[in-house]
Amino acid sequence: MNRSLRNENRFMYMLSTCLSDICTGVSYYYAGLMDVRDYYDSPTRTFYIVPTFLGLSYMAILAAQADRYHAVSAPFKYSQRMTRSRTLLVILVYWVYAFLIVAVNNLVTLGVAKRVTSFGTFVANIFTVIIMIGLNVRLFFIAKFQLQREPPSEERDNKRASIYLIVIVAVCFLIAWLPLFLHVIVCNFAGSTCYTFRNEGSDPLRILPRVNAVLTPLLYIRGCSALRSTLLSKVWRTTCCKRKGVNPLSMEKNGAVVFKM
Repeated sequence: MNRSLRNENRFMYMLSTCLSDICTGVSYYYAGLMDVRDYYDSPTRTFYIVPTFLGLSYMAILAAQADRYHAVSAPFKYSQRMTRSRTLLVILVYWVYAFLIVAVNNLVTLGVAKRVTSFGTFVANIFTVIIMIGLNVRLFFIAKFQLQREPPSEERDNKRASIYLIVIVAVCFLIAWLPLFLHVIVCNFAGSTCYTFRNEGSDPLRILPRVNAVLTPLLYIRGCSALRSTLLSKVWRTTCCKRKGVNPLSMEKNGAVVFKM
């Protein structure tokens, strides 16, 4: 609803994350409440569609973190390389890749599907360690050094808040996802499926990533003033006006929004 936000790359990643989080929440009603085990030979499986939405949220956060690191560490090259079209292309690529893996897992034999999943999990763990720990630690120190050189201003405060938001999102991500990743690695080495719970709704290791899917959009809203003001001025105002039968356009005068308490 806000064109200025849509023109910024970081908000495209936020939108991608929130869309995958919504799909994760909707699909969790099925995977979390019923006796569903999304494994290769399970009769109640979702053909890997439900965990794919959670994986998309995972990939969106990783891509956003890498994008922010690039923007802070090399701002001039970033503005030339990462146009809005290229950013949308990156987002499209990992959405298509996720469902391509779904198609592969549903079409190939059981042995091949297990090897594909094992390889994908191994690569995901490597990217998680590099991006979420290595790049974010370096990003924090680079941004802190750059901000110390700038004079006090509102823009400097916004940049500092943005960096803190990135660090908080990364920490919450690691807390929610690392237990599940470590559990999967141990199970793969042990050669077992490690299903000890009735379904994903009773498995704390699989509840944590869903909690992170709820927490991440809330952190974006809390830590980003531009996004928060858009929600208050556009979304909330439009919803309230529709409920009261008031035309939202009548509340705008000369392009300025008039709020009535």
